[in-house]
Parts: sequence; structure tokens; C-alpha cells
Amino acid sequence: MKRSQLILLLIGVIAVVGLYALPKVVVDNEGEADGISQENQPETSESANPMAMHDAEISLDQAEKINALKLQIAANSSQEDYLSSADGLASIYRELGMYDSAGYFLSLAADKYPSGELSEKAGNAYYEAFGFALDADKVSFTADQTRKYLTQVLDKDPARLDLKTKIAMTYVSSSNPMQGITMLREVLAQDPTNEDGLFNMGILSMQSGQYKRATERFEELIQYHPNNLQGQFYLAVSYFEANQKNKAKAQFEKVKEMTQDEMILGSIQSYLDKL
Repeated sequence: MKRSQLILLLIGVIAVVGLYALPKVVVDNEGEADGISQENQPETSESANPMAMHDAEISLDQAEKINALKLQIAANSSQEDYLSSADGLASIYRELGMYDSAGYFLSLAADKYPSGELSEKAGNAYYEAFGFALDADKVSFTADQTRKYLTQVLDKDPARLDLKTKIAMTYVSSSNPMQGITMLREVLAQDPTNEDGLFNMGILSMQSGQYKRATERFEELIQYHPNNLQGQFYLAVSYFEANQKNKAKAQFEKVKEMTQDEMILGSIQSYLDKL
């Protein structure tokens, strides 16, 4: 499956973080990984400024709220007012799909009033931005910021495998993808049923063309997490790409019974038409 095809599949499900930027690398073999491509690796530039990353339309009411909250932050306000304003700005920017700007203001709060809770909020906001970034500069910047803030939490609480998985996925799209893949393997070594770990390893196997291995990962995933719609869908796609037509048809039919989303159903029907 081509990279562009994988992206299109995400429209009907949930965006898989950084999938468009993932390198063509063998991720799930017993030996050392190979086939790593260094093409299109992120480069830094001034365009990584989060406030310059988008041209979304802002209503007059939203603009007035944003300006008022920014003034509150700029003023010598109390900690409570500062944090409330940062949260308010982050909420508005999320509504606008400006996840990088949401991360920016939450990171200001985390830097000014350090705490694990604020670092996690900032890191998660940047991780959302990373998932929707569409060029190398945004991928690089949001990945760096995700790692910066989530690592602060993970260092104090190494048991947070959910955060380790997110950090791992930011490395997969970097110049050192094996660091991320190694982290995902560590997550699964510690927790073989980890939902995010199994899902992401399945996606990475698809991206590298290892469809047989992808089916194994997604089979494990739905065994332990049968309600994971994305996993069920990508298992069907992996069967299709692995030329296991009977299994693919049965799996697509199963997914049809799990959702009413017209876009997902349309994608499923396009595959069924090819079987």
C-alpha cells in the first residue's frame, strides 16, 4: 500500500500520528531493522513558529476572547488567572483545529508553573498537533515539543506506557526511527497486551510493507481489545494487502457491523468491490 493510500484511510477512522511522514523501515523482524530511508527528513526553520502554522478562520467572537485571554496572560496576573487563561486559549485553539497553538500556550503555563499535570497537558496538545502536521517543519517542531514535555512526566513516572508510546511515535518520523521502534518494543515487552503499542506496531508494519506481520499485530490487538475499531479496520486492510482475500472479506463485513460512519462504510465497500 502506498503512503498516500494509508493517509486516505485515516479520513474515515482516526488520524494515525505522523503516518504520512513515517520512513520505509522494516520494523518488526527478529534481526536488525533495515531499509531505513533518510528522504524527506525534517529540517528546522522559522516556519516552525506555532503561531504561523495555520490560516484557519477565526470568528469575531473567538478573536475577542483570544485577545482578552492573551492580555490576561501578558498582565502580571495571579497563578490562578494565568493558568485559567492558558486553558481558555488552548480550548479555543483546539476548537479551531490549531493544536500547535494550544500546545504553545499550555507550554507557557508549564514553563512558568512547572508541574507534571501541566507538562502532560502541553505534551499531549503538541502530540495532537504532531498527528495533524502536514510538512517536515511542523513534524519536527511538534515532535520535539511533545518529547520535551512528556519526557518530563515519564522521567518521574516510568510506568506511564501511554506516554512512552507517544514519545516513541515522534521518534519514528525523525532521523532516528529505530529509537522509536525500540521504545515500542520495550512497551510490548513490559505489557504484551498494550493497546497503543500493538496498534502502532501494526501501522508501522503496514507502512514498511510487512502486511503478514501487520495482520499478526492487529490480530493480537483485537484479541485483547475487540472494540478497537481502527484495529479491526486495519486488520481487514492488512488481509487485503497480504492477498488473504477470504479473511479480508470476512473482516470487512465484521467492521461494517461495528460502525454507521458513512466514510468508513464507503472505504469498506471500495475494498469489497475489489475482492
